[in-house]
Amino acid sequence: MMLRNLLVFSLIALLAGCAGLTSREVVDGKGDPAQWQAHKQQIAQLDGWQINGKIGIRAPRDSGSATLFWLQRQDYYDIRLSGPLGGGAARLTGRPGDILLEVANRGRYQAESPEALLREQLRLELPVSNLLWWIRGLPAPESKSRITLDGASHLARLEQDGWQVEYLSYTEQNGYALPDRLKLHGQDLDVTLVIKDWQPRQLGQ
Repeated sequence: MMLRNLLVFSLIALLAGCAGLTSREVVDGKGDPAQWQAHKQQIAQLDGWQINGKIGIRAPRDSGSATLFWLQRQDYYDIRLSGPLGGGAARLTGRPGDILLEVANRGRYQAESPEALLREQLRLELPVSNLLWWIRGLPAPESKSRITLDGASHLARLEQDGWQVEYLSYTEQNGYALPDRLKLHGQDLDVTLVIKDWQPRQLGQ
């Protein structure tokens, strides 16, 4: 049960709302900084998508994985987890200020923010506001970051707020280069995301 809850709340970290693209970053690597800026501006415009994939967690006392479905429509999200974790599935829906978490065989939980929900249920601190950006291959805009670019001027590595994110591969979908395999390394917690199907959308202007 603890592992499944950890997976659920790790996914909560993917739900913060978009903010301005004004990250304070130090750029290293072999990519072209001008191409990186153009790529960053393009990807930041994505405000809708559907993702199918897997998420894996490694923690000091447990590890495991689950399948992932994530629907994003501007500030509304619908994220579902299922897999060999025992005891059913979990679903997280809502928008900023109104979040509902449903966990099979456990109950329903509400909070005004994903950060509050995580703290109340697991007493864990994760970079909640950052992961919506990281999943798209972007640094979060509200804190300092150090980034390493690959030969295509995309993120290869990101260091931000005490976390390291490794971008292992990208996929091209509808003209967007998006990560399809990435690893997050934090204190006593590793998260692996493998995205098998990216369906990006630009809904707003």
